[in-house]
Amino acid sequence: MSALLDIRDLRAGYGQVEVLRGVDLHVDAGEIVVLLGSNGAGKSTLNNTICGLCKPWGGTVLFDGQDLSGRHYRQVVQAGLIQVPEGRRVFPNLSVRENLELGSFARARQRRAANLEKVLAIFPRLRERLAQLAGTMSGGEQQMLAIGRGLMAEPRLLILDEPSLGLSPLLVEDLFSLIGRLHDDGLAILLVEQNVGQSLETGQRAYVLENGAVRYSGACPDLLASDDVRRAYLGM
Repeated sequence: MSALLDIRDLRAGYGQVEVLRGVDLHVDAGEIVVLLGSNGAGKSTLNNTICGLCKPWGGTVLFDGQDLSGRHYRQVVQAGLIQVPEGRRVFPNLSVRENLELGSFARARQRRAANLEKVLAIFPRLRERLAQLAGTMSGGEQQMLAIGRGLMAEPRLLILDEPSLGLSPLLVEDLFSLIGRLHDDGLAILLVEQNVGQSLETGQRAYVLENGAVRYSGACPDLLASDDVRRAYLGM
């Protein structure tokens, strides 16, 4: 069976600086794949290149057999490849409802009302705050909103970029529980995280980026047991 997302020899950068140096990565349907790496390893550049925000220098991005390499980000969204960006990036001067509805601007617009109800069932707190300006919400609530906005587009693959960043330990536990429930519902997820321990306990497979290339890859339990990974990323 072919992969849902299949990245082959992907290269990209900014100006004359090459950031991605031949990345190979795949995500199967219904799978959680974890992408790890320190700051500057190339994780954000990889996300942006997959999602059409950064033009690739070479290689291919295949999504369900369709070549999305270098396509406009709107075409990427229309295909069902949705990113929840690092830092939430909600629209602070718009209401919670307006933020959620914008998630279906390019995809699943006809099912907006039904999908809104699904999102509010997942995040009851957002229902209580539909009229509230997004910028006045707490960090945890804004993360709920960012994920809910992504779900409004009926993603076939959801990229979560550093979703636990800035959250309290209790909210981090809630977040990883949510990721597990989304996976149980059949959603494929590419989880980009610096919370190494919980990410490897949540996913099925993982890749570790180092200097723009894949340094390690394999089943999450194997990487969690790897002495090299434990020393480099868990301080053990």
